[in-house]
Amino acid sequence: MKIEIQSIHFKADQKLLDFIKSKVEKTQTFFDGVQHADVYLRLEKDKERENKVVEIKMNVAGNPVFAKEQDATFETATDLVLDKLVAQIKKHKEKLQAKM
Repeated sequence: MKIEIQSIHFKADQKLLDFIKSKVEKTQTFFDGVQHADVYLRLEKDKERENKVVEIKMNVAGNPVFAKEQDATFETATDLVLDKLVAQIKKHKEKLQAKM
């Protein structure tokens, strides 16, 4: 799977990038049709503590799935986003199996 990570208006450290890549790669255990993932990391200018935003768009067997989460840390937001994406991937897989 090809994973592209973009940090918008800041420089993400290698530890964060490695964490996100390892988490995103684990989605292939649910469905091996995941071909590409675009990850966007952004800091909101809010004065709130939960200002880290993670957006992930995945290309799953030709169909895009997308999720977005905001939390106090990028790691937590990544986990929340991936929970949503895994649910979408499982649902997509079930639809494909039902057609067969």
